[in-house]
Amino acid sequence: MGKVTGFMEFERQEEQYEAPQARVKHYKEFVLTLTDEQAKVQGARCMDCGIPFCNNGCPVNNIIPDFNDLVFKQDWQNALNTLHSTNNFPEFTGRICPAPCEAACTLGIHEAPVGIKSIEHAIIDKGWSNGWVVPQPAAAKTGKKVAVVGSGPAGMAAAQQLARVGHDVTVFEKNDRIGGLLRYGIPDFKMEKSHIDRRVKQMEAEGVTFKTSVFVGEKLVEGGIANLAKETISPKELMKQFDAVILTGGSEVPRDLPVPGRELNGVHFAMEFLPLQNRVNAGDKLKDQIMATKKNVLVIGGGDTGSDCVGTSNRHGAKQVVQIELMPQPPEQENKPLVWPYWPMKMRTSSSHEEGVQRDFAVTTKKFIDDGKGNVKAALCAKVEWVKDDATGQMKMQEVPGSEFEIAADLVLFAMGFTNPAKSVLDAFGVDKDNRGNAKATTDGEGCYRTNVDKVFAAGDMRRGQSLVVWAIREGRQAAREVDQFLMGATVLPR
Repeated sequence: MGKVTGFMEFERQEEQYEAPQARVKHYKEFVLTLTDEQAKVQGARCMDCGIPFCNNGCPVNNIIPDFNDLVFKQDWQNALNTLHSTNNFPEFTGRICPAPCEAACTLGIHEAPVGIKSIEHAIIDKGWSNGWVVPQPAAAKTGKKVAVVGSGPAGMAAAQQLARVGHDVTVFEKNDRIGGLLRYGIPDFKMEKSHIDRRVKQMEAEGVTFKTSVFVGEKLVEGGIANLAKETISPKELMKQFDAVILTGGSEVPRDLPVPGRELNGVHFAMEFLPLQNRVNAGDKLKDQIMATKKNVLVIGGGDTGSDCVGTSNRHGAKQVVQIELMPQPPEQENKPLVWPYWPMKMRTSSSHEEGVQRDFAVTTKKFIDDGKGNVKAALCAKVEWVKDDATGQMKMQEVPGSEFEIAADLVLFAMGFTNPAKSVLDAFGVDKDNRGNAKATTDGEGCYRTNVDKVFAAGDMRRGQSLVVWAIREGRQAAREVDQFLMGATVLPR
């Protein structure tokens, strides 16, 4: 694959970024795609390793060595065909996937891994710019109708696969634009929403119908979940109109922090903060946007959502941004012989962190402090340590005595992850839930992705819980195969 000796001759080439002081002044993407020659060199680094662990490291099982080799040979159109054979939306994953494939790269055991994500990014961007990404309508219609509830990456992938084999697919979205959490949870500076819009146009040309501002179920009551619906359709009516239903909503219920002062003004979930900026970027006129301008911002949670809050706060012109995490600081470098080819726990610094933030680890929040007018002015925190419980053998957290300290905070953002999809939606369909509150459906054996309710399927975050975009695409594709098998008795869709 690639050049036989390429991995010994060439260094990893990272995608370049616009300088932090320039990019914080706008919400556009700032990653510079590899040139053709840079991508060729990266493709040349792919080893003839015998067993390409990258394929299994990738949730959609991208055929990575093949498209690396094709890029090395500058056969871009066949590289695109290879990439599309396993991934409906590589422009999404090529921008926001954390690249578990690279963690599994064999070259990564002793050198920097192949820049797989940057190659994927280059392939799909070239595909769009050359007009190679075109609608693929079905040759014949089946007469079967499928409803997809939720228009995130799982719902989009399922809808596209099913439309391409001839089913009439309708996608229902409770918000006013298609994309789900991809639209309103991912900042524009990480992925501009024009990428979603052009896929929607492609899918419409393939026969998919999109219905926005339509809520499926009973009244939505979960805290922190956006709902811009103007009309409601009951599950009973949906079941009457369609031959199969796939539930592909996101895991949107955010984890709360019920400490004293939680009710103060200025304390918000990240998903109350981030979507509003995306809506403003899309042209909406909002009177109630949450702004970080000239404020001391405290972000609680050290993951990707927290990083997105940091980047957005810096673009607002925050006075100071502090990010705290309950867990200890990870090591700077993973123990590769111990963890490879699995996703390693190590210190990660995102592009948003590079724009300005103070980070602290092993910190718990004890309470929020009132300014006397009902607004938050600070958080009382303390350092913690993690020790093994002799009775259970599990790690437990304990506060370090005398370690209390305050962090100035006019705006507090909870970015501690999501607990489950909307319970009210699952209950309205009568779908059984697992012990984490997700739709109960297996991915093994007969009846994959099927719930306990006849002709109702579940995929993506709705089934597996909070996860990555690439996992959502995988589950949407696989659920589509199972629905096609259910409707037709056989299927040609890939698993």
